[in-house]
Amino acid sequence: MKLSGAYLFILATLMIDAIGIGIVFPIMPDLMDRVGAGSTAEGAFWGGVMMSAYAAAMFLFGPIIGSLSDAYGRRPILIAALLTLTVDYVIMAMAETYWVLLVGRVIAGVAGATYITATAYIADIAKPEERAASFGMIGAAFGIGFVLGPALGGLASGWHITAPFWIAAGLSALNVIFGIFVLPESLKDENRRPFGKRDLNPFGTIARAFATPGLAIPLICIFVFEFANMVYPTLWAFWGREVFGWDGFTIGLSLSAYGILIAVIQAGVLPQLTRRLGDFRTLIIATIAALVGFIGFGLANSVLIVAIVMPVAALADMAPPLMTAFAANRVGEDQQGLVQGVIASLSSIAAVAAPLMLTGVFERFVNSDGIYLPGAPFYVAALLLLAIVPLILRLRSAEPRRDS
Repeated sequence: MKLSGAYLFILATLMIDAIGIGIVFPIMPDLMDRVGAGSTAEGAFWGGVMMSAYAAAMFLFGPIIGSLSDAYGRRPILIAALLTLTVDYVIMAMAETYWVLLVGRVIAGVAGATYITATAYIADIAKPEERAASFGMIGAAFGIGFVLGPALGGLASGWHITAPFWIAAGLSALNVIFGIFVLPESLKDENRRPFGKRDLNPFGTIARAFATPGLAIPLICIFVFEFANMVYPTLWAFWGREVFGWDGFTIGLSLSAYGILIAVIQAGVLPQLTRRLGDFRTLIIATIAALVGFIGFGLANSVLIVAIVMPVAALADMAPPLMTAFAANRVGEDQQGLVQGVIASLSSIAAVAAPLMLTGVFERFVNSDGIYLPGAPFYVAALLLLAIVPLILRLRSAEPRRDS
């Protein structure tokens, strides 16, 4: 699809959001120390609880926000979400206790409509056969953001532990102003649907989505893949500190390197592969890469191995936009917000459970007097992905036709 002004704005919006998110990752261990969360393993657990709270809020509000955008348009919902994120970063910057941080993450979870509505926006303006590549550009925008965010966070933390939060708040505020003046509405009046009481029930909305013909399999695949992939944002900083003794700056550099790889793959490799091989075959490549990444990091005992595995693991990030495209192409234009909200809710359920389980595995194999295996969570992720390979293979029949 052509890079219209609206499309470029959405990508810029998501990039700034990713900066705001990634800027915090390198300081998570130090942040847990600041609020008295305990040792590295204990800090990983409480950091996981905080991520789960964010995900729980997104689960409850994701379908609601998506349905509201189907009824009232993408623009007002997106602007409101960005404004809420600005407030969230201010709260986290001022927080001196763990519980205030937790409240801030819950507020951010409610504002998870940034990604939901932006994805629905892309679905509005992209043709069905172009959606996988277009959703991939969302990943590229996030990748660029994660290049800048962790590096900036690692540097800013040298000034003060709260500096990254203030920077994130400033960027989000600028983004709100930009959106007010530039972002047009993408959802036509004839493609809108009424917002009803049943849209307030996330469980009912998810049940209706699973009952839609052809939608259940891609939704299950998205859920399990997101669950397994949570091993990276949940444990990367703590795993890096435990195994290699990395500090915040080094963690930031590693995340930035990964972000560069994601940006290149999502913006350059994914469109080329889907054009030449189709969505399904590209998804198979991404699945194999994910397995190699999980097992490789689990085995890693040197920085060299991490550097070798990282480019392969980055190819796995092609899977979410591809699975999302399979789901989006199964519904009409008046339900894109709802489907993206359901996908966000399923990802949130995964993000509620995965940090608790994966950090528990990490703590068990790091603090225990038994087997010392800090890479154990990566092996668990690999097993989860293997379990859905039969379902991934069934997505072949859902591949969209392409214009000759």
